[in-house]
Parts: sequence; structure tokens; C-alpha cells
Amino acid sequence: MLAEARRRSRRAFIGLGLAGLAGLGGWNWLSSQPNESGIPRPLRKVLDANGRLSSAYFKETRLAPEFARSRARTPRVNGKVGLDQALDPAAWRLQVQGYGSGKVQEFTLADVQALPKIQMTTELKCIEGWSVVVHWAGARLSDFLARYPLATRSGQPADPLNPPADLAPYVGMRTPDGAYYVGLDMHSALHPQTLLCYEMNGQPLTPAHGAPLRLVTPLKYGIKHLKRIGTIAFADTRPKDYWAELGYDWDAGH
Repeated sequence: MLAEARRRSRRAFIGLGLAGLAGLGGWNWLSSQPNESGIPRPLRKVLDANGRLSSAYFKETRLAPEFARSRARTPRVNGKVGLDQALDPAAWRLQVQGYGSGKVQEFTLADVQALPKIQMTTELKCIEGWSVVVHWAGARLSDFLARYPLATRSGQPADPLNPPADLAPYVGMRTPDGAYYVGLDMHSALHPQTLLCYEMNGQPLTPAHGAPLRLVTPLKYGIKHLKRIGTIAFADTRPKDYWAELGYDWDAGH
């Protein structure tokens, strides 16, 4: 029995050693590959494949589940990039660059609040694995772009049900200091649950949670829910995205 145990131990040791060498070889090969958007190209290809799958699964009619408002809780702050500057709510302005024109229009929070108020209680999912139900209130981004048709070259409203031929394919958003930034495909931006949000759980947003205006898009992970929107711009190619540059997939859908 002792001899058999020793024989099996030697076999296991050899097997583990070979597995370790294979893993080390694989890691050396992976780390020697050229980088693409901040990570080795093979990893980027896998993430891009995940993004294509998520994009194919996306539909305007597919809605994130909604919950009873009584289940709403305050989420973790979980990220302060782009929020270092002191906030002066009275001086804050949303700057939107028109697609193809380069002209910038400024909007106050009152301009956004004048649009139809949408309320929803959805699950905020973090890429780290935790989630929390939150009650949000704000204006649909689609309503904003219908009232202020800045996402088309012709000035036609961005109707999600009948999108104009010259509608921008992408939209990018940044914090006022430019430190945090996200990109969305236009289909996601015009989704009926994508909000320019100014209230959370029945109260105005706090500075730590993105006051005075943040993005909420519940079919995406929280890394896309940009806090304290400063600028919005439209693009023909995928805009830069903070976490995609650090190795996450650009689409970030679930």
C-alpha cells in the first residue's frame, strides 16, 4: 500500500509539474503577443467576441426586469474617477456636440427635467459580481435626442423605432474633467430604459453618486453608468471607453 501511495504521489507530482510548465509556457506566449487596446491581442479577440454576442442578443424590445420599489437600496459608491473636482450645481452645464457639425450646445439640469420623467426600479449589476436594486428617475436619452436632434447630420429627431439614415452609430460621454469616459452604440443609447438620471431612490443624486446627472442603462454593467455627465458627443467609430482600455469588453452588456 505504501509503495502504491508513493507511486501515485510521484505521478501526481509529475502531472502537476507538467501542468505548471504548460501554464507558464502559455502565459509567456500570451504576454509576448502585441497589445490591442491595452491588453494582449488574443484576450482582446475573446472580449470582442463576447461583445458581438451581447450585441446580437440586444433588442430594443428586450427590457431589464423591474422590481417592487420597496426593494430599492442605495448602491455602493464604488468608483470616484472623474468626481475629484468640487461640484457647483448652479454652474454645471451639459455640453452636447452636434453630429457632424462640431457645434456645442449647453443644457441646464432644468432643460433635462423639463422632458417626460421616467421612473424605473431595476438591478444595478457590477462587473465585480455584486448587484443591487435601485429606483431611478430621469429623462430617456431618446427623448432628449428627439427634443434636441443633435445625433443626426440633418437635424432629424433620433426616433428609435424609425431611425434616420444619417443617425450617428455611436455616442461617447465624459465627466466634466474628462477623467472618466464611456462609449455606447446608438441602439443601446436609444433603448427605452437608458436614462439621463437625476434622482435615485426618490432623492436628488448625491455628488458621490453622480450629481447632478448620470447615465443609467440597466442592460449594461455598472462600468457604463457614467456619473456626473459633462459632455456628450457622437461618432462614426467606437468612442474611447475607460474600462475597455483596462481590459474589459467595450460592449459591457449582460
